[in-house]
Amino acid sequence: MLDGLMTLALAIDGLEFPTFRWMRGVAPHETIQCSAFPILDSRRTLEIQRLMSTTVHQVSTTYRTPLDQKTTGRSALRFNLAIALFVWAIWLTFGGALAIHYLFADWKVALTMVFGSLVGGGTSEGGGAIAFPIFTKLLHIAPRDACIFSLAIQSIGMGAASLSILYLRIPIERLALFFAGIPGVLGVVFGACFVAPLIPPVFVRTSFTVAVSSMGVALFLLNREKAALRNERMPIFGASEKSILMTAGFLGGVVSALIGTGVNFVVFMVMVLLFRISEKIVTPTTVILMTMVTIPGFLLHVFVLKDFTPTVLGYWLAAVPVVVVGAPMGAFICSQMSRRAIVLFLLFLIALELFSTLLLVPMSRPVLWVSFTTLVVCGSIEWAISRATRYRPESLRSQRSTRKTRVSTKQSLM
Repeated sequence: MLDGLMTLALAIDGLEFPTFRWMRGVAPHETIQCSAFPILDSRRTLEIQRLMSTTVHQVSTTYRTPLDQKTTGRSALRFNLAIALFVWAIWLTFGGALAIHYLFADWKVALTMVFGSLVGGGTSEGGGAIAFPIFTKLLHIAPRDACIFSLAIQSIGMGAASLSILYLRIPIERLALFFAGIPGVLGVVFGACFVAPLIPPVFVRTSFTVAVSSMGVALFLLNREKAALRNERMPIFGASEKSILMTAGFLGGVVSALIGTGVNFVVFMVMVLLFRISEKIVTPTTVILMTMVTIPGFLLHVFVLKDFTPTVLGYWLAAVPVVVVGAPMGAFICSQMSRRAIVLFLLFLIALELFSTLLLVPMSRPVLWVSFTTLVVCGSIEWAISRATRYRPESLRSQRSTRKTRVSTKQSLM
């Protein structure tokens, strides 16, 4: 009878059970610890432990709910179309002939947001990273109006992309949403009320470009190895990690108040360079995080600061029917891309931002000094966090092996 029970246990352990909704919030190491028969098949246990930190060309078994099995591209298209039709109906109902007028009168804004919404829904740059430089450098729109517009339009576009991400069950890091999202809201309020009136717009534009470019260099250096390892979730989560996410969220909120985007970029930098989490997980996480920050920021400008001018309203009405389609589409495209493809596309956008700034923004001596200071500060921070070894998958493996060795030694002595 004992042999029969052992045979049944081995058969059950070989089965692949579905990933239930409540299990998607469980970290990989917690799932492994809850394995039903971890001792019966040592090879299977070691394989699961190895997949806790996967190479760039592998996908963790804990999160394999592929779109072609659970949610097909056709159903995703239907869901995104339903969101678009709903928003279009509201847009026409409340905007009427005025909304249609602005759609044609400000066609340059609508055209810009075709690309901005795709980038905003599919990368950690955010739609404002496209809108803000084009508005200020090519269309010669006041930086203050460009910032308010970015917050306003991202509340629609990235909100739709966030719904699409949740519907498609794209893996995200929920801990970052809570511990960086709430401080991000506080940061955007603080930045809009107290910081934005004190900083000249030209300093904001160049400083943002330099900060993003320095992050691009660090990201490039980090991805030079073809077999780079990444964590699928927060590898360690204690008081220090909470403080880091809260600080990043608050600073990102302040940056978002200045240029209309930023919390996604700052949190992306921390989660990828420091915590070594896969860009494929971090990107949709930052899209939802940016939505959490932009909506309160937009409402702040409308009801408290009351600087949502008729000019910005016209830009917003022209872009709403575009972004509600482009942003969810960008999120879907990103979910189909490999991690390395996401990194390469992000580096291309960063290079484009840098060259456009060098060509179109006049560089006076004060601007150069501010840019140099930003480069030194951001470059130093990014270099320091990218050199940290605490959260590297290799280090985590070594720590686990050391703990196992100590436990085995104690057991043998007993």
